[in-house]
Amino acid sequence: MTLSRIILGLLALAPMTGYDLKRHFDSTARHFWAADKAQIYRTLARLVDDGLAAVEVVPGAGAPDRQVHRITAEGRAALAEWLVSPVEAHADRDPFLARLFFADGLEPEALRRLLAVRRQEAEELLAHFESIRETTGAPRDRAARFRLATLANGIAHMRAELAWLDEIEADLP
Repeated sequence: MTLSRIILGLLALAPMTGYDLKRHFDSTARHFWAADKAQIYRTLARLVDDGLAAVEVVPGAGAPDRQVHRITAEGRAALAEWLVSPVEAHADRDPFLARLFFADGLEPEALRRLLAVRRQEAEELLAHFESIRETTGAPRDRAARFRLATLANGIAHMRAELAWLDEIEADLP
């Protein structure tokens, strides 16, 4: 359900082809919700079948025709209903934390490598998020403020992750 509502939200921003939608998803929602190309296209087709999105074939000038998807009035209503509905609990899955839970059996150097890989990933993601913030500038409207709030959440999480790694590494023998 969440993926379909994220797709409706993206279509509410602007009509998009499946390719445009996947690209936009990867540069925004991907930072807080994972979905591969097949899931996005399947969900998009289901939204069209359910009448929550419509598709229009736009002839391509010297290129293949484009299938442009738009949110329908029913889709806007479903999105609005989802936005005010109770947030369903979700289970986090983190392979790193699963490994760390059992890391007492690792040699010190292997444990340091495990932590170093996580640190590098967190530092890269933090740098990525901060570069997005730098290029985005100040929000111009309410919608932009909320989109930037999700970015700020990602930045805060990465900073907390790095501080937490500092604590773990400080306790290593």
